[in-house]
This record gives sequence, C-alpha cells and structure tokens, in this order.
Amino acid sequence: MIIPVVDVQGNNFKELWAAIVIAIKTSSFIAIDTELSGLGSRKALLAEYKAICHAARTRSILSLGFACYKKLDNKADSTYLVQVYNLTLLCSEEYIIEPQSVQFLVQHGFDFNKQYAEGIPYCKGNDKGGDSHGVNMRSLFVELLRANKPLVVHNGLIDMVFLYQCFYAHLPDRLGTFIADLSQMFPSGIYDTKYATEYELRFTASYLEYAYKKCKLENSKAIAGGGSGSHVFLEFCKYTGNMQSYIDYRPCLDNQNQDGALNICVQFSAYGWCPNGSQCSMSHDTDLIIQHDEKIREDKRKKRKRKNKKKGSQGLSETCGSPQGKRSHFEEAEPDQAVPMSEPVLPEHQEKTASSEPTDAKHAFEPGKTASENVNEESQPEASSEAPDRPKEKKAEGGTHRAGFDAFMTGYIFAYAKNLTENTEESGTAFLIPACLNKLFLSGKSVPLHVAKSTFSKSSKAHVHKMEYVWGKSTAVNPEGTA
Repeated sequence: MIIPVVDVQGNNFKELWAAIVIAIKTSSFIAIDTELSGLGSRKALLAEYKAICHAARTRSILSLGFACYKKLDNKADSTYLVQVYNLTLLCSEEYIIEPQSVQFLVQHGFDFNKQYAEGIPYCKGNDKGGDSHGVNMRSLFVELLRANKPLVVHNGLIDMVFLYQCFYAHLPDRLGTFIADLSQMFPSGIYDTKYATEYELRFTASYLEYAYKKCKLENSKAIAGGGSGSHVFLEFCKYTGNMQSYIDYRPCLDNQNQDGALNICVQFSAYGWCPNGSQCSMSHDTDLIIQHDEKIREDKRKKRKRKNKKKGSQGLSETCGSPQGKRSHFEEAEPDQAVPMSEPVLPEHQEKTASSEPTDAKHAFEPGKTASENVNEESQPEASSEAPDRPKEKKAEGGTHRAGFDAFMTGYIFAYAKNLTENTEESGTAFLIPACLNKLFLSGKSVPLHVAKSTFSKSSKAHVHKMEYVWGKSTAVNPEGTA
C-alpha cells in the first residue's frame, strides 16, 4: 500500500477546511494521533493525573493526525474510504520543548523550519475572544465534537489530556472531573487500540507499528485462505490538480519471506523502542519481528500437537483441552504470549516525549517522496496491493512517525478488530467494539481507565459553557463547584 497523507499547514488550512470538515462529518469513525514537544518525568506520568496535566499545560502539540474512516455500504466485505490529514501546528504561547524530543522528531523527518514558518497557530486553555469562530484549530475541534463520531486512539490518555488543554478548555484539577467532561464530549465512545490489542486481539506485542502490521498480515491471510466472514479493504481518494502538491505519499512496504538467522532486538521486539536507538546492532525491523513471533507460535503449536497425540495414545486425551479463558479465535495462543504489564513507562509515547528511542513507526523513507502515477489514479484494496522491490536503505528508527500516518495505523487496527468482532459475535449493539468501549489503556496497570461519569463527580464550568456553545443549548450537567 501507498498511503496518501494530506499535509495541512497555515498556508493551505483555509483552502482545505471544507474538505476536512466533510471528511469528519461523513466518517464512520475517526482515529487521532499527536506529536508532542515533550512530557517531562516518565515516572510521574505513570502515577499521577496531575503530572499529565502539568505536561499538557507546559508543553504543546506539534502536529495532529486525523484518519477518517468511512464504511462503504455499497461495497463487499468491510470496505472503508480513508482520508488522512497531517496538521502542522504552532502554539502561540510559550511552551517547553525538550532537546531529546527535538532530536527524535528530526531523526524521523519532522521539519521544525516548516513548523515555525507555516504551522497553524493556536492558543491553549479556555476560549479567548473569537477563538471558537472562524477557521482555526479550536473551531475544528468543535466540528469534531459536533460530528459525534467514535474516536479512536492508541494508548491515548495523554493524547486526550493534550487535546483538551490545547483546543478545548483549561484542564480541571481532578481526574474525576476530566473523565466526566470527556464522557460527554464524545458520547459515541472512545476506543483505545492499545487496550484492544492487549485484551481482545491478544497479540504478542501491542506497540502501534507491530499491532498494525499484525492486523494487516492476519487480514491478508484470511483473504488468501478464502475463509468465511468479511475482510477489511481500503480505498483512498483520487487527488488531482492543485491538491496533488499537498499530498505526502507514504509507502507501506513489507519484508516477505526473509530467511536465515533473525538477530532480533529483544527490547524493541517487546516494547517498540530500544535504548540504543539506531546504534543498536540488532534488527528493529517489525516485519522480521512478526515473522519471528509467528515461527515461535507455530513451533509451540506443533509441540503441543505432538504432546496431545502422545497423551491420546495413553488414553489421557480428554485432559488436553484448550487453554482456559481464551477466545475461540485465539485457541492456538499460548497464555505466556501476553505482553508483560511491567513494560517501560509509556512506551507508545516515546515519539511524543523527550526520548530518542523509537516506538511505533515504519522504516523511514525520505520526506516528500511521492508514489508512481498509477498509484495516484485510484486506490486499491489493502490486500490486493503487492509491494515493489524493497529499496536499499540504511537502518532507520521506526519509520514514518508522522501523526497522520500513525492515525491511519490506529484506524486500521480498529477496523480490523471491529470486523473480527462482527465475524465472531452477531451483536446488534450500536457500539462498534462493546468490550473496548470507553476504556483507555493505562501503562503498567492491569485494568483500564473507564471513561464514564461518576455519580460523585461534577463537570467543570468551562466544559458546561463549551457544551452550550457546541450544541447551542444547555446541557444536563452540573458544573464543578456549583450546587
């Protein structure tokens, strides 16, 4: 696949405004990702909401990715029209930018000259004057709320806190108040693909690039196998004329059938980052990591099969059932394949922090590299695309690591998980993946953060006023600090 990502900045924001709003309003769900100027202390972030608030109030969002997935009812299987936008932003207020964060982003192709020259300006906190009117980021966020679409994130608690502070209102001091506000801002639900990957799909690892490529591989296998049930296909808009100059084509290539010894970096394989970064002598290739995991899984399956046959010959086959607690489509999964919960602090957000370690990204390609003409003409189903010969390239950390492309990967994981749920459960619920509804993954915790208003929590005053503006009427909420 080659993914067209629309680059949006100050000099074309007004021109593309209508297209972005239409994409949001007509979508079935929207995936979002951010690039941040830093996060501060990792240990504090892991333990306290106040620390995340402090980071959001003192740092900024450098870029914001939207991936709008629209399910095409007139197409077979689960076919989506996907529109991906990468917005380069510039906070108009003072903010902290951490040197290691700069180093990491530059290493992955982020253009700070472009950001300071053409970034879309915005102010944080509560509305100031006419901030909620006109063509600006706060108005775009209002359009997102009014669209009332399911919102999809990956390890998204920090994303949600930053979005609230940067484009909505001043963050409340209490977590309960923030959660109460969030539950009313997105009534169609928030879905975290990090949580879905760990607790529903149960992949060996759950960092973004691994989860995306694993879903893509499983979907391709299902299509090739001709099994029953629907599969995920993607289509993209055909961009012509002046729009072509705004498109950044992102190659999404796979390493196929690579034999020989796989010198996989264990640290990167498990968590999607390595302290040695690009200096690591071991492979950080996610395709090879997945092949390695698949081989281990197959070896375990064969070993278990031989063991069951041996027991069967001794008349003990009745004791060899499938592992308890596993879902039907994970019958072959070993219990020890679950990702350990004692992973490093916030590994999914290393790309947003002052860390130079990589996480959820594909192998780097040169910025601005475009696709061939035939790809620009029409988008093709995801599984039918054959990658061209892989170009020779130096070892690069992660890959695209753009907010827009990361949002695309997040949306694809959700589309695959949703399709899998529909194939295995005939549910008439209005929610897309009921088991993952309003559950945000918490790093190092065995339970998610539930986005549901508590009977003991009140909404913030700023949120109440904002909701009145968004919906044009009073909302049935009790402001924080009022009777």
